[in-house]
Amino acid sequence: MKIWLTLLMVGLLVWQCRPEAEVILGPGVKAAAEPVQQLMQQAQPFGLKGYMVTPLATFSLEAKVLAKKRYRIGRESDLSPYDLALGWGQMSDEAVLEHIEISQSGRWYRWRTQNFPIPRRAIERQSANMHLVPADNAVLQTLKQIQPGQVIALQGKLIRVDAADGWHWKSSLTREDTGHGACELVYVTGLNIVAGH
Repeated sequence: MKIWLTLLMVGLLVWQCRPEAEVILGPGVKAAAEPVQQLMQQAQPFGLKGYMVTPLATFSLEAKVLAKKRYRIGRESDLSPYDLALGWGQMSDEAVLEHIEISQSGRWYRWRTQNFPIPRRAIERQSANMHLVPADNAVLQTLKQIQPGQVIALQGKLIRVDAADGWHWKSSLTREDTGHGACELVYVTGLNIVAGH
């Protein structure tokens, strides 16, 4: 009996860690516009799952999903169960993306290429890893369905999250940065799959 339970647990773990199926849309830019944000002045903080959330800017974008990662461990996962690596402009073109290896781990998005299909700065400025905080169950259910390769439309707010013990988590407010602190932390109020159903 113990052997069967062990095999079942291993099987479930492998199933949960399987890579997401990728949707192929073909070459060409699929999401041309840059993300749109507007800084908010004196936004009203609100409570969420025992944390205090402060909106910093309104935020919306249409982008190609480069990768998706589910997180279950750490206090960040209390709020944000999924990260999406997203690309727009040239980073939404599969003719470009086929030359770039993309991965996610530890709340980071990483890319690697042997031969740059576009300049390094274009890759850095036209893609980002985003920690998504669903505003409601409808957004969460849509997020669960999203697959790499699809094009999505997202609306919400860039936020800062604070805990009573002093812990905090803050969104980047620019697409110009890289490295630590460069990810967007997004309270998502609207989420739709635009292409690749």
